[in-house]
Amino acid sequence: MTRWPIPPSMQRALALAQEAARAGEVPIGAVVVKEGAIIGEGRNAPRGTHDPTAHAEIAAIRAAAVALGDERLTGCELFVTLEPCAMCAGAIVHARIARVTYAASDPKGGAVEHGARVFDHPQALHKPEVVSGLGEAESAELLRDFFRERR
Repeated sequence: MTRWPIPPSMQRALALAQEAARAGEVPIGAVVVKEGAIIGEGRNAPRGTHDPTAHAEIAAIRAAAVALGDERLTGCELFVTLEPCAMCAGAIVHARIARVTYAASDPKGGAVEHGARVFDHPQALHKPEVVSGLGEAESAELLRDFFRERR
């Protein structure tokens, strides 16, 4: 199996996932990149904020929208450590993110290649390019360790 080098954007997302784990949150991190620069980042924080929408992707998208002064993130790429859920996939569609790169698949809660497959619906207003598996081993290890410690 060939292992590709993990780009800095996914490395940052993995570091944010580690921060989430240290805070007792499910270890997921995300960054939004435009023209090679990170313009928004986030980590899971639903427990700490008492907000079920405080997913890493949502935080990163909100920060990027503020940074650009626009709700449309045209030309941006989202790097996230786990396959987005239906809520986050919907936000990605509405933000018009050009490409989504995620590390690990999520057969239970993912909505890109599993479950709802939000981007494949005819009603989807936008369909981003999708890349999966970049940093998969590292992300999967973080998730396994996190849930092993809680059992």
